[in-house]
Amino acid sequence: DALADQRSIQQGELPLRDLYLPDLRSVLDVSGRLCAGGVPALCAIARPADPYRGGRDYALLIQERSSEVVNAARRLAVIPKGFHQPLTDARADARIGATLVRKLEDELFGRREVGMATADQRIAAPLHPSRLSEPMRWLSAAPGRMHTECTGFGLNLVSGNYEFACLIVIEDEEFWDRYGGQVEANWEASGLRLYSSRDADLISELIAEETWTNEGLFALLQGIRRLSELDGARVKLPVVEPRQPM
Repeated sequence: DALADQRSIQQGELPLRDLYLPDLRSVLDVSGRLCAGGVPALCAIARPADPYRGGRDYALLIQERSSEVVNAARRLAVIPKGFHQPLTDARADARIGATLVRKLEDELFGRREVGMATADQRIAAPLHPSRLSEPMRWLSAAPGRMHTECTGFGLNLVSGNYEFACLIVIEDEEFWDRYGGQVEANWEASGLRLYSSRDADLISELIAEETWTNEGLFALLQGIRRLSELDGARVKLPVVEPRQPM
């Protein structure tokens, strides 16, 4: 709030900040303070050539957050985006990939029962293959159809949260023909935007928008940089240089 209002953020001016995150040492002491976090992920879906759109590309999905969410209401974010926490299996669900699958199912493939706000804790294995949505079952049926990776890790100096920026690439363009019409954002988004990975001008404008969540912009830039390295044939994106250490 102080940053948004351009108020002083000197030590002693913000009592809660001085209590919880007074200095860099306290930020790095994640085992000694309450530190939640999540996995904002840029989702890129391969598409075949199209007479209107042009050559083969990736559809990049961006959400406009709903006014009903607690976190980042009415702001731009990548999708999926969610807190990293277990459903039922505390050990197995500690993997970042487990949260990515859960959030894909919840936020884009219609599995409302795996959303943390509505999760049915009576289900022993919510992500068992027999319970997966049809799109996720198809993606899981053969290697190489979907690729996920972590593109960066950060500690958010505004919120104190940790962020695993991720990239989800659906590499088999047959997915778009089969399930493109079933990809739909859940209640957490008020709108879903789609950008072509070959449209550098529009994506440059997207990056410059002022309504981004800070972790969302972090994940977008990291994802664009990595996607350009993975598949130059489908990609014509703005050049994003990794920041040099100070």
